[in-house]
Amino acid sequence: MVVHGQLQDSARPVDAAVPRIAAVIVTMGTRPAELSALLHSVRTQEGPPVRTVVVGNGTPLPSMPPGVEAIELPENLGLLAGRNIGLAALRTHGDVDVVMYLDDDGLLLDARTAEKLREAFARDPVLGIVGFRIADEQGTTQRRHVPRLRARDPQRASEVTTFLGGGNAIRMAVVDQTGTWPEEFYWAHEETDVAWRALDAGWRIDYRPDIVLQHPKTSPARHGSTYYRLTARNRVWLARRHLPAVLVPIYLGTWIVVTLLRRPPWAGLRQWCAGFVDGWRSFSGVRRPMRWRTVWRMTRLGRPPVV
Repeated sequence: MVVHGQLQDSARPVDAAVPRIAAVIVTMGTRPAELSALLHSVRTQEGPPVRTVVVGNGTPLPSMPPGVEAIELPENLGLLAGRNIGLAALRTHGDVDVVMYLDDDGLLLDARTAEKLREAFARDPVLGIVGFRIADEQGTTQRRHVPRLRARDPQRASEVTTFLGGGNAIRMAVVDQTGTWPEEFYWAHEETDVAWRALDAGWRIDYRPDIVLQHPKTSPARHGSTYYRLTARNRVWLARRHLPAVLVPIYLGTWIVVTLLRRPPWAGLRQWCAGFVDGWRSFSGVRRPMRWRTVWRMTRLGRPPVV
């Protein structure tokens, strides 16, 4: 692992009551122009500088702007391992309260994004995670990018039970209490794993449509067979790790029906079935089922952990 550069400490005084914001960006080196634009949007945020770490996942990194810490990994360890390595680098500085995780092809259009996050986390000590609204170049938010069942109005703010991995902010205290990103997931449903742990620990998750990450319009199926296999395997792991035993067959049964109704291609369905079986055969991690009061809280928020 190669580390280049350190963020220069700001000379301005720091108000201990104002949460200190940092950012972690993981890249495979395939989007240099988009990464450069994203870094510029982070560096030009209003308020105190945002300490930033860029992790090159199995790729050399281009020259970084002043103050951006670059970490080059000799091999691709996966998105979640990359995030955790970036998080570990931030920990060494001891001056970060909230971490933004941003896709390398995203863009912060609003220069007050960091300020909005500082205000939100300072105002509510129980707020653990803020999910951003993901919008394409036309400002459109896909239904699947609204982290609740009633997704018709993406402009409506609400307390939610999960969030999007491509644009979010997580309080360091949540990580300290509940743990880091689940690297074994590699990709898919990692946000829900983090969210369920946070909810069970009593933290609040907010969806903030006024905090926007611009992101090119994509389909999850672009990942091919990997999408179907990991989606199914990780869904089983979620249930085995976090749900009370009686809810496990209900949750997985619901998602079997949902998957069939979506009519995936035959090759995709085969991969989904293989992933589902793998989810039962492989080690899912330590089982810590959520409390029933967490189940009830999620139900009151409109998304009980059965769908």
